[in-house]
Amino acid sequence: MRKDVRILLVGEPKVGKTSLIMSLVSEEFPEVVPYRAEEITIPADVTPERVPTHIVDYSEAEQTDEQLFQEISKANVICIVYSVNSKKSIEKVTSHWIPLIIENTDKDSRVPLILVGNKSDLVEHSSMETILPIMNQYSEIETCVECSAKNLKNISELFYYAQKAVLHPTGPLYCPEKKNMKLLCVKALTRIFKISDLDNDGILNDHELNFFQRTCFNTPLEPQALEDVKNVVRKNMSDGVCDNGLTLKGFLFLHTLFIQRGRHETTWTVLRRFGYDDDLELNQDYLFPSLKIPPDCTTELNHNAYLFLQSVFDKHDKDRDCALSPEELRDLFDVFPYMPWGPDVNNTVCTNEQGWITYQGYLSQWTLTTYLDVQRCLEYLGYLGYSIVAEQESQAAGVTVTRAKKIDLQKKQTQRSVFRCNVFGDIGSGKSGFLQAFLGSNLMVFNI
Repeated sequence: MRKDVRILLVGEPKVGKTSLIMSLVSEEFPEVVPYRAEEITIPADVTPERVPTHIVDYSEAEQTDEQLFQEISKANVICIVYSVNSKKSIEKVTSHWIPLIIENTDKDSRVPLILVGNKSDLVEHSSMETILPIMNQYSEIETCVECSAKNLKNISELFYYAQKAVLHPTGPLYCPEKKNMKLLCVKALTRIFKISDLDNDGILNDHELNFFQRTCFNTPLEPQALEDVKNVVRKNMSDGVCDNGLTLKGFLFLHTLFIQRGRHETTWTVLRRFGYDDDLELNQDYLFPSLKIPPDCTTELNHNAYLFLQSVFDKHDKDRDCALSPEELRDLFDVFPYMPWGPDVNNTVCTNEQGWITYQGYLSQWTLTTYLDVQRCLEYLGYLGYSIVAEQESQAAGVTVTRAKKIDLQKKQTQRSVFRCNVFGDIGSGKSGFLQAFLGSNLMVFNI
């Protein structure tokens, strides 16, 4: 999540941009309004999202076009203010302000827009009938707020929505033209569903739904609330609930509904809890938590990590033969962006008669990865959701850093459980055959 939010107010002269800012700060309508308000910063502890917020005013009388362009480029969200009793200021929203903003912002980084209808105290009717077609035309527009700087109507709400548009943007999640979630959002939520589906039956039962709810929102759902959620899905999707549990389609439908109803902060809370950033990529801090490894020390998985990996194996060993078939292995790694184990792994760990990786071989490969490349191990555990399922601060909690080898030699004892043994010998002396014998492999298929 962003560390701060910068809100820029633009619009025609006399629509009340400065008055809105001053009314927010002083909680009363100013008797004397300057051409432009000084930039203000609202501390994190007094904002709903607990993030410092900078509010910037624009004045045509005091600023050049170049200064305006600079402010537009720095803004995280832009409020286009119009007067509800001025047809001209409304027309300028589409004829001038939106094109100007689009022209002066990076095409790859969408800046959300908030339409602000000020001076609602001067009219009895709403401007929404005129504004709705504009909102449908431009996907950059997050929402429209009608307010009054004079009687303080919706002033705090205006800046809350502006802050929310930055911290919980709809752009990466949803395509308003097609009225569905974007592919990256679907992909991220599908991974989250699969991690939360603890028994891998394709359904989130009540236990799993409550685990998910506690993980993301720190509180379980009451039984009636659970039923209400499932009933909403049942009414809208024939295959959204199965065996009284939520299917992937039902899970995705619920999040689509949240977004359509303006509750995209709910979906963002879930995404961020499972490690995603604003671009719906997994955070580097999530995948690679800090782990200090002094020289002459090694890394091993601890008991909790092995228990977690055992549960992952059991979850995907659907035929209960204590081995992972190619299909089961693909299913296990489906939450990864790529297949981490190539075909060579079958020659380095124990397999059954069909060549499938056994439980012992599976754990051995994890042990080897942790020893040789702990950063890759942390990344893999991150994809599997170790910190979430095991309820740990990060994957680093699953790794033990051993004490230095020289201390072991001095004390003539060790706390290590993983050791490295190098095998040397001339070509043809049987090194490969010797090692493969530990795996029970047929030596005739290897060059020795």
